[in-house]
Amino acid sequence: MEWFKTLLIVLQVISALAVILLVLLQQGKGADMGAAFGSGASGSLFGASGSANFLSHATAIFAAVFFICTLGITWIGNKKEVSPGVLSGTVAPVVAPAAPVAPAQDPTKPAVPK
Repeated sequence: MEWFKTLLIVLQVISALAVILLVLLQQGKGADMGAAFGSGASGSLFGASGSANFLSHATAIFAAVFFICTLGITWIGNKKEVSPGVLSGTVAPVVAPAAPVAPAQDPTKPAVPK
């Protein structure tokens, strides 16, 4: 289970760095995407508006991976193994209830029969 936690942490760090990079690559809606990749956006690898769609989809995918890894790490962290206590395996002694004790008679008073 420890290797799975390590894998989730590595995936979380990679996805966090990817989200940061992809958000920094994107520009606002008012800015021209061609400015980020050069002046000829229509001749680029992604097409005229393909880079915006690709970056936004890739950001969404890496963000989903980040949140899934976070939930997985939290779930693994909350599963604690219950260690047996010092007295585990011992049995408590059974104590019989004590018989009620009659109150002591005052020796100076005579006993009154009922």
